[in-house]
Amino acid sequence: MSKRYCRLWILVLAVTLSAAWGQDNSTPQPSGAGQDSSQEPTPGYGQDNPPAPITENPPLSGLDTPGLEPHAAPLSYLQPGVIVAETADSNVADTLGQSSVRSVTEGLGSLTLQRLWSHYDLAIDYLGGAAYYNARGLGWKQLQQMDLEQKITWRRGQLALRDSFSYLPEGNFGAEYGAIGSQGITSVGASGFGTFWGGNFFGGLGQVPRISNLALMDVSENLNPKSAVTAAVGYAFTHFTGNPAPGTVPLVNNSFLGSSQLSVQTGYNRIISPHNQIALVYGYQGFDFSAQGTAFHSHVIQGMFGHRISGRMDFLIGAGPQITSLSLGTAKDTRIGVAGRGQFRYHFTKTTLELMYDRYETSGSGFFAGAQSDIAQARLSRPITRTWNGYVTLGYARNSRLQPLAANAVQANTYNYGFASVGVRHRFSRTLSMFGTYQFNEIAFDSSFCLTQGVSQCNRISQRHLVTVGLEWTPRPIRID
Repeated sequence: MSKRYCRLWILVLAVTLSAAWGQDNSTPQPSGAGQDSSQEPTPGYGQDNPPAPITENPPLSGLDTPGLEPHAAPLSYLQPGVIVAETADSNVADTLGQSSVRSVTEGLGSLTLQRLWSHYDLAIDYLGGAAYYNARGLGWKQLQQMDLEQKITWRRGQLALRDSFSYLPEGNFGAEYGAIGSQGITSVGASGFGTFWGGNFFGGLGQVPRISNLALMDVSENLNPKSAVTAAVGYAFTHFTGNPAPGTVPLVNNSFLGSSQLSVQTGYNRIISPHNQIALVYGYQGFDFSAQGTAFHSHVIQGMFGHRISGRMDFLIGAGPQITSLSLGTAKDTRIGVAGRGQFRYHFTKTTLELMYDRYETSGSGFFAGAQSDIAQARLSRPITRTWNGYVTLGYARNSRLQPLAANAVQANTYNYGFASVGVRHRFSRTLSMFGTYQFNEIAFDSSFCLTQGVSQCNRISQRHLVTVGLEWTPRPIRID
């Protein structure tokens, strides 16, 4: 194993030195190639144009992605909103092998704040309220989600502080509480940065409240018109505040595994043509769980390639080795696998298509003390008429247990979770709209769950059908300039 480590680090060192040599010996970028030719040359770079603003063409290894929609005029505003919705749920308790149609009534309020200064941008999204689950033992549940983003920008870079907090009775992968009434102006939240940083629940059982928070600090700096560096650190934790009803969830001690995750990532990025970038990224993940003796950590090294056409397309792919160190009692176990990510977004004249894939180690969503997770998502949205809009969303996650069975953990080796959702929205006026959605969810544990249960009759699959209709009221934004 030591020889493998030596070879790996020699390879990384060689690539890094090669990239640095290429930076020192690169030819000047032609005027206007991927930059705004109307800007004045930067004296420190001779006749080269200054690097494009970080917000317009962010580095591949950073936490921002370029926007596909036309840039709106900068505006500081406050946007409130109110959402009421009614859902028919075929498995409202979210239990294995059962079906009982019940209603869920939601009342939510949303508040979006965007405040812009010359070098400081603040964005806050809040969605919160309550839901009444019309089933014995459930009743009222709180729904709280708030995302915050503060950016400080300078001539060639930016510093960002980000935080995503939620208090929800279910998972957030594929969940659409009140059809997500907030505007999503921050880059954090349920759909934030994929799976590397944590804060996601890839499937769940039972209506069990959980507190989840992801805090991030990241910095990006353009070294010259062609290269940039990034660094980020994040901390995520999940705490389950209640236990499921007895017998509804296959847990050893009838409680989920809480977790915390410390993550660090740094990367070097280089523009190789007006629309193409490459990057070399190193990441660290450290996991800790509420069950004693289940902590572990991993190192990830990835090469990335991105192709971007401003306002229309964004393509990114990355892959590399993943080195995981586990402590199994007094023994140490080191495993080498593969981590990667892929993203494709395309904005047609009327249609927007998004495809995403992630392969990283995760906290296990409360079921496992760590999991190797493969997550795929797809979303298609477009206007149907002048007042009607529609979308289709698909998601799938496969999670394999990394460590031997821990206290409270589910007695299974793998589980799969998938969802399919279709929705429409009709706008009556500038402030009032109606929406309707249908969603199907399924979570399935492998056969090892039934074998360890030691019973002849074993339900290992949970399915749900949800039909939702609702109204959303959003008054005109309040200017705060």
